[in-house]
Amino acid sequence: MSANASMLSILARRITYTIPILLGVAIVCFALVHIAPGDPLVSVLPPDASADLQKMLLAVYGFDRPYIEQFGRWLWRAVNGDLGTSIATGRPVAAEVFKAVGNTLRLAVLATAIGFFFGALFGFVAGYYRDSFVDKLASALSVFGVSVPHYWLGMVLVIIFAAELGWLPPTGAGPGGSTDWAWDWAHLRHMILPAVTMSVIPMGIVARTVRALVAEILAQEFVVGLRAKGLTDRGIFRHVVKNAAPTALAVMGLQLGYLLGGSILIETVFSWPGTGFLLNAAIFQRDLPLLQGTILVLALFFVLLNLIVDILQTALDPRIERG
Repeated sequence: MSANASMLSILARRITYTIPILLGVAIVCFALVHIAPGDPLVSVLPPDASADLQKMLLAVYGFDRPYIEQFGRWLWRAVNGDLGTSIATGRPVAAEVFKAVGNTLRLAVLATAIGFFFGALFGFVAGYYRDSFVDKLASALSVFGVSVPHYWLGMVLVIIFAAELGWLPPTGAGPGGSTDWAWDWAHLRHMILPAVTMSVIPMGIVARTVRALVAEILAQEFVVGLRAKGLTDRGIFRHVVKNAAPTALAVMGLQLGYLLGGSILIETVFSWPGTGFLLNAAIFQRDLPLLQGTILVLALFFVLLNLIVDILQTALDPRIERG
């Protein structure tokens, strides 16, 4: 079998594996949202609403039907790109979710890039100079990164760089509270504080992972043989990077997926109009269509991101394919 045919076979197999995962995600998403207590129409009904008005609105949104029928109708519409209508705003859920996903994706990609760059740098240096002062310093920074609460660090950065120094804006995604994005310095300034805050945990995780990988690879026999043959440190470095890349890539992909769905507190602290901010609003407003649509889209992104990372790992390391 040729290399292209083999890669297509792997791709088809991986995609087939994701279908039941996506179905399970949809079931869990629908069930968890409906198990949560509260009235889904609390955000639109006045306190003195009559029973007839409540029944009418329940019928309009389909909440009066059995759960199985609700799930089937919701899943069918979602497959066709219709995530419903927000109860709180009356706008299409898909439009609100994908706009928020775009904002979160920009922030998460920048945070992952920052975290991966510095994490890989600290990890490689610490792995090469094991048990040295540099190794201890890098290890201390990585432990700090995975231990510090995100929201607390965000508030500290706002106090220092926005309130005290006045260098960066404290909240929002653009000048004047604008949620429309543009690639200019006025908008990029709003990304710096939340991106740096989000990058701390990925940086710590990547640094610890890469440090352990580098230390393990340098202790292997092939590295000893390469040194015995007179290979320079630059050549050995290339071999170390090649062997550490698949695992580091997997860790980076997972961290990007976590940042896409786990940035509620950071986006709330910085009033960043992303999926975390949207989820926070949907939870407090008990907006079921918006909540379901946001969770489903984030879960789809996470599953697809893992699929992409899995395929890239196979391309980088043929041993994974044989396994």
